[in-house]
Order: sequence, then C-alpha cells, then structure tokens
Amino acid sequence: MAEKNLKSNQIVTKAFETGDPSMIDSAVAADFVDHTDGRETNRDSLKAMIGMMKKMMPDMKTEVIKEVGDNDYVFTLMRFSGTSTGEMGMPKGTPYDFHATQVVRFKDGKAVEHWEYTQWQEMQKMMGQMTQQPKKEEAKGKK
Repeated sequence: MAEKNLKSNQIVTKAFETGDPSMIDSAVAADFVDHTDGRETNRDSLKAMIGMMKKMMPDMKTEVIKEVGDNDYVFTLMRFSGTSTGEMGMPKGTPYDFHATQVVRFKDGKAVEHWEYTQWQEMQKMMGQMTQQPKKEEAKGKK
C-alpha cells in the first residue's frame, strides 16, 4: 500500500506541474479534505486550484527533495520556484523560490486529507515583507 500511496502522491504533484487535473480522480478520494490555509476544500476545489496555480505561476517548477510514505501517510519536502505573473502579491516578473512540506493521509491508495506547511520566511523575504534584524551594536544601544 505504501507504494500505491507514493504513486498517487506523485500524480497530484504532476498535476500541479502541468496544470492538468485529469488524473486527480485516480489519486484523490471523492471525500478528500484539504486543510491548508485553514480552509477545508474538497476534490473539486483541488482541481480548480490546479488550474488557478498554473495560470498564476505558469512556469512553476516543483522539486521533490524527499518523499517518504507508509500505509497511511506520505510526507514530502518540496521546493517551488518560478516567476510571478503579478497575481500572487509580488510584482510581475519577480522570481520566487520557497520550500514546503506536504502531509497527505491515504485510504485505499487515495488521498483523503492534505496539510501543507510552507516556509513563510522565504515567502516574506521574496515579497519584501521580512523585517531586518537590528545589528547587535544597534540593539545594545537602544536599551
């Protein structure tokens, strides 16, 4: 079952890379719930998100750094990179490069739940929102 779970997980990753959700039904259960961003979405909204992501990030590249799975879960450390079209809150043409951990629970070889944990510091830095830490000398002088 672990191999089937890994294969299903790879189908979903490929769908995001290509923008083609046609294989999702073979890898994701009808009662699928995505817990990412605090919103619970289903398989149909996952398919819509694949199309939206391809539109917003047409040159997005995904790199699986490490993927491990068992009979119930697949954990994937991923790297996403590409160029903003201006629809993600970053100026058009801005490169992005960030890491995320995907956690997917499986039942009978199909994804039933998903959580994503993004390296937000990387996102904030790309978007110019990360505040710079004061130098040690500056911090000491403000006591």
